[in-house]
Amino acid sequence: MIKRAFYTLVGLLIAVVMNAQSNISPLKISSSKRGFTVDGKPFFWLGDTGWLLFVKLNRAETIQYLDIRKQQGYNVIQVMVVHDVKKAANQYGDSALINNDVSKPLVTPGNNPDNAAEYDFWDHVDFVVDEAAKRGIYMAMVPVWGANVKAKWVNETQAKAYATFLAERYKNRGNIVWLNGGDIHGTVFPAVWNTIGTVLKEKDPGHLVTFHPFGRHTSSRWFHNAPWLDFNMFQSGHRTYAQDTSKGESHYAEDSWKYVVEDLAKKPLKPTMDGEPSYEGIPYGLHDTTQPYWNANEVRRFAYWGVLAGGAGFTYGHNAVMQFYRPGDKDRAYGARKYWTEAMNDTAALQMQYLRSLMETVAVADWKEAQAMVVNNGIRYDRVAAAAGTNYLLFYTYTGKDFKLQLGKLKAAFLLASWFDPKNGKYLEWRKIPNKGIHTFDPPGEPGDGNDWVLVLKTTDAKK
Repeated sequence: MIKRAFYTLVGLLIAVVMNAQSNISPLKISSSKRGFTVDGKPFFWLGDTGWLLFVKLNRAETIQYLDIRKQQGYNVIQVMVVHDVKKAANQYGDSALINNDVSKPLVTPGNNPDNAAEYDFWDHVDFVVDEAAKRGIYMAMVPVWGANVKAKWVNETQAKAYATFLAERYKNRGNIVWLNGGDIHGTVFPAVWNTIGTVLKEKDPGHLVTFHPFGRHTSSRWFHNAPWLDFNMFQSGHRTYAQDTSKGESHYAEDSWKYVVEDLAKKPLKPTMDGEPSYEGIPYGLHDTTQPYWNANEVRRFAYWGVLAGGAGFTYGHNAVMQFYRPGDKDRAYGARKYWTEAMNDTAALQMQYLRSLMETVAVADWKEAQAMVVNNGIRYDRVAAAAGTNYLLFYTYTGKDFKLQLGKLKAAFLLASWFDPKNGKYLEWRKIPNKGIHTFDPPGEPGDGNDWVLVLKTTDAKK
């Protein structure tokens, strides 16, 4: 009896410690309606697309993945809950559903990982979510991937029951964001998407909800005024300028910043961000593996263009990591060339942390785009992206060509100027310049694609 009481007490103490480690507050929309906050402090979303995390990795691999991404500065993981209703099972052979029906999640009593009869698919999802919370990472979860709805495997009635299950199960976990949709047009069975969004918002009002759209689209085109949509998300997609030949729609190809401009022009004002740009290590246009593969230079361009246009964050992706391609896999989507464990440390994957550190330095809550300051701006790769805060100005050039600015926007007689290198996160020497007139800036190095720099201008009283 004493022994049983002792072990019960130990179990309770462990539970208390685990809960304390997992304590994390939900994301909120900032008062400016342009970004996110946590506990009243600005939050810059730096995401990774770990789409198949719940089904491809076991517990040890999950911890490995989360530890690496935490160390690299990522604070959000985007993941599919149910990728394919016809074969929704994880690495332990646990099925998510009964008879391929999302309205019937397969749940067993208990959650002991050492007892296969107790540990089910949803217990494993809980495990991943809680391990992420311990590391301060948010899980942006897609309830069911769009292709399942398009195939008519999910109807409104099923969607309502499933969304209710998800909301009730995860409403008390702080690190949840809901990504409705999943690579789908909002015009494909919109009643299903509105049902999922409405139920999630009504039964889980403490968590943000958005919509992950089809490539070269933004959620605002279908759901901007939906009561359940808290912020917009766009997928700038994987096509080059030459490949974007669609007619009659607002496709911007590589001009990812245009989605931000489009979204922020809508009322009411809501934050927006690129939730899926071109992945590192994936072919131009996705499907033709004879095409060049998107590289780190190009990924940085998508990131800085989108954020400096006013994006509330950025989600990185890697071809091998998003599918967790590994030895023994029969399927290798989109010509993945590396296993996920190696790809975790690819060039752009390591460089995204510098974007986050830069934006957190310049107080992400108060800045806006400032394109009018750029004199005779270029187009496409020669465009200089510009953003202004209370006491900071940022200008990103992808090619490193000279550019001219009309100074005087900030209230100061002089400014401090330096070049920030997005490839290593370091500043060059600061120098003092007069804050007036037209000034020409010459980025370091020889002009060319990938000689990218951020010119940082700040008032002399700005924090470093």
